[in-house]
Amino acid sequence: MSVDWKTASREPREFIFEYTWKEVILYALGIGAQTDELSFIYEDAPGGLQVFPSFATRAAGGLLIEYSRQVEGFRFIHGEQDTRLHRPIPPQGTIKALSRIAAVYDKGKAAVIRFETAGRLANGEHLFDVEHVAFHVGGGGFGGDPGPQTNPLDPPAGAPPLLRISYAIPLNQAALYRLSGDFNPLHLDPEFARRGGFERPILHGLCTYGYATRAIVHGLCGGDPSRFREFKARFAEAVYPGETLTTEAWPSGEGRFIIQARTERALVLRNAFAVVE
Repeated sequence: MSVDWKTASREPREFIFEYTWKEVILYALGIGAQTDELSFIYEDAPGGLQVFPSFATRAAGGLLIEYSRQVEGFRFIHGEQDTRLHRPIPPQGTIKALSRIAAVYDKGKAAVIRFETAGRLANGEHLFDVEHVAFHVGGGGFGGDPGPQTNPLDPPAGAPPLLRISYAIPLNQAALYRLSGDFNPLHLDPEFARRGGFERPILHGLCTYGYATRAIVHGLCGGDPSRFREFKARFAEAVYPGETLTTEAWPSGEGRFIIQARTERALVLRNAFAVVE
């Protein structure tokens, strides 16, 4: 099935996301949390259950998932992700996510779609702003705006990173992460993955993003997610379960850090930055 991005509605839609501690813990396990991260995986942890900031992508993904189901999985590719938190995410509750297509760019062979979501708690308090950017391969050529050019954001040449954290990704990590709501067979079915040009199923982009967020929380926020303000990244390469993901950070002033994440094989997150207190 194809999508006519030129005529796709730009009207905002509200999605209600209700969750409990079980969804929070399942998500934390899905991005690799271990038993020494007890405050993120135990509902009765001393001081209360904490929530990784990238859980916001789970609450904000309703509209993106709806459209992705209309496009064959390996032709709808996650391009960029931005998460901005205005306060820590509660360990359970209801989030009202107001989502819309903010822009569609025509890149000729592909369409680039910016999804924006504002999340609020049931009492109306502003919780997060999330932006998903997706590429629809084959969806361009409709004569639209090609979009702005993005300036590269690279670490200073020759400077060692302030932070370097490596996580080994288990072979079954994509099978676990998909239980948080992204059931694209690209991440589990070997034949489907081969049809998309991959040697085997790849890790979800948002799982890679979650792993990097976890490194930022522990390495730059001292394990305190209330210090997290923003993390934006561009997906450069796929990650395969079984690889090791290394996240690195370079300070760039006033709580801002340039971020990169890589496997043994490739740079996988680039043009990335985080803001922490």
